[in-house]
Amino acid sequence: MIGRALAALVLSSLLVAPAFAAQCGGDFNAFLAAMSRDAQAAGISPAIVSQAFAGVTRDQEVINFDHRQRGTFRKSFEEYVSTRVTAGRIAGGKKRLQQHAAQLRQIEQRSGVPPEIVVAIWGLETDFGTADMGRRPVVKTLATLAHDCRRSELFQNELIAALRILQRGDLSQRDLVGAFAGEIGQTQFLPSSYIKYGVDADGNGHVDLRHSSADVLASTANLLGKNGWQRGAPYGEGTANFQVMREWNRSELYRKTIVNFAERLRR
Repeated sequence: MIGRALAALVLSSLLVAPAFAAQCGGDFNAFLAAMSRDAQAAGISPAIVSQAFAGVTRDQEVINFDHRQRGTFRKSFEEYVSTRVTAGRIAGGKKRLQQHAAQLRQIEQRSGVPPEIVVAIWGLETDFGTADMGRRPVVKTLATLAHDCRRSELFQNELIAALRILQRGDLSQRDLVGAFAGEIGQTQFLPSSYIKYGVDADGNGHVDLRHSSADVLASTANLLGKNGWQRGAPYGEGTANFQVMREWNRSELYRKTIVNFAERLRR
């Protein structure tokens, strides 16, 4: 979901790479050269860096979108939830609960996160993987945001994490596409969270959050579980689990919408 671009950046606290020191602003190619050195110092192979950075240019559309993001959630809860938790989406969610019941039970046993929460997030983000997950080249997007001096260190780390995804072979460069802040896959993980919380649930040796629903569901629950989800406890507004969901999205409005959707799926 492209609209959660800035709210998703709360996950920056989960970054898995060290801080880097490429100088933001100035000549873009010089910045890429510095990032190339930083990436290799972080253990990314020269071949991966060279392939990933080949032909990369600054994307002004990404900068324009990023600068417009303040105040994304200005609707009332009633207005917002009526457009997001629709009858069709509820029906789709109940269908997925049945289709993936066995895996969702296993996920709950491991992480404590109930099926309806995982499916609600999946539905809100990309209509269970059926909606547009973003088509922008992630490396280009993150290089652009890292070059911009507003939050350069954050996006430099995300860029290194994206290169790790390529180096691990989880996604090809063709498939490493996403939304306007570099979010990837069916539940829109930032690259650092992809690396830290991604789960190879289908056992094929790779974490594929674009094509594997098994990996998507397990990874989404893993993020919440690793951040303190309390098994069997309520998750409504004011609870500890509602606070844990802040690691997914810091917007209270969005988290209330997850809860509303989950409760309607559970009923």
